Amino acid sequence: MMRTRVKLVDGMRFVADGATGHSVVMDGDPEFGGEDTASRPTELVLMGLGGCTGMDVISILRKKRQDVTDFEIVVSAERADSHPKKFTKIHVEYIVTGKDLSEDAVKRAVQLSMDKYCSVKATLEGVAEITYSYKINSQ
Repeated sequence: MMRTRVKLVDGMRFVADGATGHSVVMDGDPEFGGEDTASRPTELVLMGLGGCTGMDVISILRKKRQDVTDFEIVVSAERADSHPKKFTKIHVEYIVTGKDLSEDAVKRAVQLSMDKYCSVKATLEGVAEITYSYKINSQ
């Protein structure tokens, strides 16, 4: 079982402690009593998706001996207008830079992450329409 603890610090600022012993700070918008000192919980969901799929993709590309020199994931999302304002559309863009990169290797790594390995993506599936694309920059 995975477990985390989330504790109010002050105002709308919370600190979440994970099972690994690492902490994340969250804060609210000033309009809702926050002080804008940290990321919003919804941003952390998108960051979690980017981190989860990014770890999959870079791991697969390294196993395929691809010479990746830079790697970035941009996650964009649209939310519903009314509460609970859930995500309705999420797009994940992978930007892979390297030397002599195989497009087939990049495409396959992204597909494996999105279709099989990324647990955050699997958790969000059915809640939001999730799309993805990739761009390869050669050096």
